[in-house]
Amino acid sequence: MYQIGEALVGEGPELAHVDLVLGDKEGPVGSAFANALSQLSAGHTPLLAVIRPNLMTKPATLIIPKVTLRKGGQIREMFGPVQAAVAKAVADCVEEGAFGDLDLESLVILASIYLDPEAADYNRIYRYNYGATKLAITRALENFPDRKTLLYEKDRAAHAVMGFKVQRLWDPPYLQVALDLVDMQKVRSVLAELPKNDHLIIEAGTPLIKRFGLSIIGEIRKVRPDAFIIADLKVLDTGNLEARMAADASADAVVISGLAPQATLEKAIAEARKTGIYSVIDMLNVADPVKVIKALKVKPDVVEIHRAIDAEDTAHSWGDIPAIRKAAGGKLLVATAGGIRVEGVKDAIAAGADIIVVGRAITASKDVHTAADLFLERLNKEEIDQFRVMTDF
Repeated sequence: MYQIGEALVGEGPELAHVDLVLGDKEGPVGSAFANALSQLSAGHTPLLAVIRPNLMTKPATLIIPKVTLRKGGQIREMFGPVQAAVAKAVADCVEEGAFGDLDLESLVILASIYLDPEAADYNRIYRYNYGATKLAITRALENFPDRKTLLYEKDRAAHAVMGFKVQRLWDPPYLQVALDLVDMQKVRSVLAELPKNDHLIIEAGTPLIKRFGLSIIGEIRKVRPDAFIIADLKVLDTGNLEARMAADASADAVVISGLAPQATLEKAIAEARKTGIYSVIDMLNVADPVKVIKALKVKPDVVEIHRAIDAEDTAHSWGDIPAIRKAAGGKLLVATAGGIRVEGVKDAIAAGADIIVVGRAITASKDVHTAADLFLERLNKEEIDQFRVMTDF
């Protein structure tokens, strides 16, 4: 038996984070338990979890401090409320039947505990560590998370301690605001006026990047730190290099031209996948988008059906969006771009579009906020709070 559990509970400096391993005394967990208890290191001295002095909990549990204990107050907190909380949580799990028919004498637990040097409230330290330990044990015994939960949550959740969220495009349709601008003051003005909405994403357009370089991504982040930002490089060559450059600039997606050679497309897509960003193939002037997607050994995350600005006097033609999606194996977002107005949003969505790309209809508007809101209303999507700390499922 070798089970792993993790839990984070609480807030502020008293926040508790527990990494836990539970297993047999005769197995690798038992060996690690004995080694940790007998091989001490300064500031990280392991201690047995006791409910009170002379009353060790069962299964035997070893608390291992993650943070170096330097101050006397921090040491007292570890040997006081933390130790008591972990021991009581283990004992309560026994009473509540969490261990089922398992032999408590044959099991040991390693609990790695985080204790912020600024933590001061004993009551909170105790309660948060109790809750986190109990939750970690339950999750370990239930093999949490299962595959379904993991895949469902991975793009929806955000890490609470990181301080910002990395948006993922899991809930289409989206409004993509294209900043095809060359004036920095105008860029900042538009960004400040755009509404904050989970279904609004920002494109650093090709003219903007040509004017200011990829450093513009960082400038956009200063105004909209949590935004999903697309770097519209329209890559035609050196696909892996330019995709890596976009990722290094903190973009969330890179745009590759569908006119690029197949090798360039595949290298850019593969590099985007390596770096954790989206790959977008822009089909501007591509005669047969379905053929391009079918030929690729690796598929992009997004295909953009694009009518050029210089051809906006022609009628919209989204092409066969279902066929494009099928060519990619079904898992693909499709964006539509090129002079889209508010009244055309529903037609684009009805045709199968997941992302509506809008430029001047918003950025050149006298009231950017209201113009963007009008488009967002046509998406008919409620906002979703992605900045979540899930302690129960």
